Amino acid sequence: MLKLIISLSGSWVLSHRGDDVLPVDLLAKKIVAHFGNSVVIEDTGLTEIVLSVNGESGNKDEIISIIKTIFSDSYSADEANRVLSIQTEEAGGQPGASEEMKKKAEQRASGSSSESSGDSGSLGGLGGFSFGKLGGFGDLGGSGDDSPSGCSDRSTEGCLKEIDALVGAEEFKALAREIVEIAPQIIKNGTFDVLSQQAYIFSINDGCGLTTYLHALAKLLASLNIRNVSNIDDVIEQVVRFSADERDDPFGPVLNNMRFGGSSSMKIICIDICDWMSKTNSSKFKEFFAELTKRMSSYIIIFRVPFVEKDVLSQLKNAINDRMFVRTVSFPPFNHDELQACAAAELKRYDFTISDEAWEGFHARIAEEKRDGRFYGINTIKKVVRELLYKKQLSNARLGKDDNHISAEDISEICTTPQDANISGYEMLDHMIGGEAFKNRINEIVAQIEFARSTPGAEMPCIHMRFLGNPGTGKTTVARIVGKIFREKGILRIGNFFEYSGRDFCGRYIGETAPKTATMCRDAYGSVLFIDEAYSLYRGDDNERDYGREALDTLIAEMENHRSDLVVIMAGYTDEMNTLMEGNAGLASRMPYIIEFPNFTREELYDIFVSMIGDKYKYEESMLPAAKEYFMNIPDQVINSKEFSNARFVRNLFERTVAKASMRCQLNKIEEFTLTQNDFERSIIDREFTFTHLNDKKPHIGFVN
Repeated sequence: MLKLIISLSGSWVLSHRGDDVLPVDLLAKKIVAHFGNSVVIEDTGLTEIVLSVNGESGNKDEIISIIKTIFSDSYSADEANRVLSIQTEEAGGQPGASEEMKKKAEQRASGSSSESSGDSGSLGGLGGFSFGKLGGFGDLGGSGDDSPSGCSDRSTEGCLKEIDALVGAEEFKALAREIVEIAPQIIKNGTFDVLSQQAYIFSINDGCGLTTYLHALAKLLASLNIRNVSNIDDVIEQVVRFSADERDDPFGPVLNNMRFGGSSSMKIICIDICDWMSKTNSSKFKEFFAELTKRMSSYIIIFRVPFVEKDVLSQLKNAINDRMFVRTVSFPPFNHDELQACAAAELKRYDFTISDEAWEGFHARIAEEKRDGRFYGINTIKKVVRELLYKKQLSNARLGKDDNHISAEDISEICTTPQDANISGYEMLDHMIGGEAFKNRINEIVAQIEFARSTPGAEMPCIHMRFLGNPGTGKTTVARIVGKIFREKGILRIGNFFEYSGRDFCGRYIGETAPKTATMCRDAYGSVLFIDEAYSLYRGDDNERDYGREALDTLIAEMENHRSDLVVIMAGYTDEMNTLMEGNAGLASRMPYIIEFPNFTREELYDIFVSMIGDKYKYEESMLPAAKEYFMNIPDQVINSKEFSNARFVRNLFERTVAKASMRCQLNKIEEFTLTQNDFERSIIDREFTFTHLNDKKPHIGFVN
């Protein structure tokens, strides 16, 4: 009897999920129809068939040829070459048991053999499978030479070279070297279960290259031939969401996608258990692990959790270790230099280079991407690089150039550069409505810091600040200007601006908050870290499930440890910010500078409206008197309200007026765009700009909920 393992590309199988009959089922049916009683189907999965064929049906090569023909008749010869892998084993044999196979595996493990010649039907080789370009490898760093990152080198030496070229991931690299080191012993002694019965916990955040690492591991294992991973497409990733409904079976889809043991080939399955980190003692979780252990002989199991503190990761490991041997591998978020290395590798992949001066602009753009608290690591880097390349090539096309070098000017095309970026910080304050009121206070702060730095023996003050006031009173604008002034004065070395809300620092899972907060602070070293609604970090109770206190503790440590290289500005309502300071005395003492932002007066609101028109728009002279009358008649109840959004209210009204004018010009096919009194008056009758409903309980635009 000859045993065969027929494997299909996982991604190809998924592309046929809409077929009436799945490829594995169709192929199994036609094989049985051809060979009749000579064939026994031992096991099937989503992408694999394990079967035995009587030797009377032909020799090994003839049987493989027949199966390939059956597949080609059902699909195509091209697909047979691309997605079909057939491996054979004499019945009762152990994969990799022959002396020749052991010798080849040991050669690959030691790096003395650069390629496994193998044979398309032998378990001792790679089944004729060509890995091709390892998708995504270039995303995390190049190979360090002129060859494309993620080349098709199938040797162990080549796999290790690619892994070592990845940015960061030191624990993963150590694991890869360890596996290579132990592989000859496992093959020699036939102790394959030592590897298959070991699970891993990958502690890694979204956007940090999880899929790349999984494929790298699959490729490495295939090169070693410890247990054949037949195809790097056979890497399965599944997320298990938590459900409080006892009727739900959240782990069912995972188990249904995993066949029981019996095959000589293995797959890697990565199970995202983030939602279950604090629920490992639940009955559902325990039942899942009991079933999972039955399938370990055919899978290398990896659990994915976010990047968390080591002690939390250790606790999770101990909970799982009761049921299976578990290793932890942490992937710290990329720092400033690592993100640059990733971007450089991505540019190199497209044969573009970048100047040293351009990197400053690139990091300014990345700072912009991080400001809203939604940064997705490698995916964001790739997005920015591709946007940059699009702009560069469009410029080349229009100018008739063939230039693959990115300059600082090219970078400026993708940065949201402030309109007044070329003027000084103090000039920006002069242009700001009400800016004069802040100018003296900022001058005092700068003078105190400069005195402390220039006077031997003087104590260096903490340079962190509190901005107190209602929404729309200029806190964010002034914070950005502070960063610019501090850079101009040499107080900050970079002067970038990172803006978050208080709850952005809180993780979703136990142990995630502290490293997340530390990472956000690390990004802002040498710059301004602006935290709006900072009071949301402290809710005045001892709720242990609230991660705000943990974030606050980490922030305080960062503020102290980097007091001369980081400016943290916390902003929010006056009363709530005072409560925050009272709740943590250590925080108050580290934020000695306070700037208060009063609500704008009616006159200032009108001036803001006029400044928004500026030189950009033409307007009817009659519009300004109408606007002034409107602002002068805003009720005291609104002007003095804590919920009034001040300049944001003005911006919303201005944008509504522009929208009304745009619609009018489009409908009437008017080429010259002009703001009219009628545009303004049609805007102020919209509900959010009228004040006839002040006693309504429902909030409206222009006011903060």
